[in-house]
Amino acid sequence: MGWFFGRGKKVVLVLGGGSARGIAHIGVLKVLEREKIKVERVIGTSMGALVGAAYCVGVPIEVMEKKAYAFTLGKLLDPTMPKMGLLAGAKLEATINDIIGGKGFADCTIPLSVVATDIENNEEVVYTSGDLLKIVRASCSWPGIFNPVRIDGRLLVDGGIKNSVPTKIAKAHKFDYMIAVDVGFCVKIGAIDSIFQMMLQSFQIMGHELNAYQANEADVVINVDLGNLDQAAFGRAREAVEKGMRAAEEKVGTIKRDLWL
Repeated sequence: MGWFFGRGKKVVLVLGGGSARGIAHIGVLKVLEREKIKVERVIGTSMGALVGAAYCVGVPIEVMEKKAYAFTLGKLLDPTMPKMGLLAGAKLEATINDIIGGKGFADCTIPLSVVATDIENNEEVVYTSGDLLKIVRASCSWPGIFNPVRIDGRLLVDGGIKNSVPTKIAKAHKFDYMIAVDVGFCVKIGAIDSIFQMMLQSFQIMGHELNAYQANEADVVINVDLGNLDQAAFGRAREAVEKGMRAAEEKVGTIKRDLWL
């Protein structure tokens, strides 16, 4: 049937962070693909970078789904002597490599931008080439939880530290219409009794505040209501995908109308 081109308008898709909540991006992509909405570039941070990278290198959405449904938090746990992180990050890297199938930027059929943060210089770093595996690994590395990644002299951590929904990065590219996906954060109220809970809650609060103004820079924002599904709830992947689909379906009419005008 071909793609819905929307009078030739160029569409950029921005995928925010969210760890387990970011699995909802798969549901959004299912709907956009089903509705033939052609995306000219994907810009992702953290989990959005991983899902975006898989999509851009040609991993079928059904394969992404299957891997998401089989994934558990335990597959990321490789404790190390804490110097810069509680987890070494080797298992995270292996997981990313498994999902993107060992492919790189050169394999992208849709241009991809991956956002990371230079923690030493307080700078956002955007990659469109380089070692895709290492760069996505850096973009997914929560500071203090995972060891950071050093690339070209930069010490890199999660892109969501500065850009939880990287709409600002999108503005550096030529496009006619921006779709942003905001999976939100799960800020919980209650007692905290571990370092992991402390760090997780800190990220929730920070991300919630960033999202409040970053996502709204897009022409349309797909807000996925994930309720109390938190960043570590990988066991609820099916729910995340279903809610991502539902949120996209609510906005697809608006998107098509905007692209046709």
